[in-house]
Amino acid sequence: MRKLFCSFKLTWIKLIIFAVVAGLYTGVMALLPITANTSFADISISFECWVLFGVLIIINSKTPLDSALKCFVFFLISQPIVYLVQVPFSSMGWGIFSYYPRWFVWTLLTFPMGFLGYYMRKEKWWSLLILVPALGFVGYHYIDFFKETLSFFPAHLLSAVFCALTLIIYPLICFKNKKLRIAGVIISVVILLAGTAFALASGRNVYNTTLIVSGGSQNVEFDDTYKAYLEDESFGKLNIVYEENIKSYMVNAELTKAGETKLILESPDGKRQTFNLDIDRNSFEIKEAADTGSNDGSSVVSNTPATTAP
Repeated sequence: MRKLFCSFKLTWIKLIIFAVVAGLYTGVMALLPITANTSFADISISFECWVLFGVLIIINSKTPLDSALKCFVFFLISQPIVYLVQVPFSSMGWGIFSYYPRWFVWTLLTFPMGFLGYYMRKEKWWSLLILVPALGFVGYHYIDFFKETLSFFPAHLLSAVFCALTLIIYPLICFKNKKLRIAGVIISVVILLAGTAFALASGRNVYNTTLIVSGGSQNVEFDDTYKAYLEDESFGKLNIVYEENIKSYMVNAELTKAGETKLILESPDGKRQTFNLDIDRNSFEIKEAADTGSNDGSSVVSNTPATTAP
């Protein structure tokens, strides 16, 4: 495995090409509607792939300074390209670069991290200590992705698997020493087991949103004497609240998985109105069912904008 990841000569030309390709790919994944809220777009909003890129640069560098400079230049080139690709297609235009300053701070940090990371190659006991923070960082991402998969399966399943695999791979490619490799894999397995247990114990992630507003686009009037519930209660919970700012009642939801179900609004006298509800991770579509009155095909779609970074 070390031969696969450590046997190529990382010249500056190769590094620059690598950075450009990584930036272009990430920008495109952030743009494509089909990749929204999927593992393919995660590279644009989280760090797990970039940790792998950093490790590959470190273990294929010649000196601590070479490692530090190449890590810094790689991120200095790739990150602005991520945003540059999106400028012509984003409603923010050049304003999308307002997300970049905090990621420039991370770019600056890659210099000392690349310098220190090179010393993993010394094959000492403290070499493993240098790797452990990176393992913990990837483990943190694993927990987030695994919880998303549990809640909105199969959302982010590939990212969760990617984090699990790279956790095991890093000790195997960073060290030649058998004891260090075994110790590193044990640490990675412990992180995975602890992360999995934590994710299972903390429960599902929740999508909080408002489904219907009384007097809104669905042309339905209701108050807190009505009942609102989902046909399949495994999708989450509903409650009717009064919003003082708009002087109206609304049906709020805590949704715990994606799919299709029905929202039922029941009046005090038992009359029911049924709505078809199509739930995605950060959006939904709702239409009045054809068998509960007039159906003009009106719908409401609610979206939570994705963060455009790493």
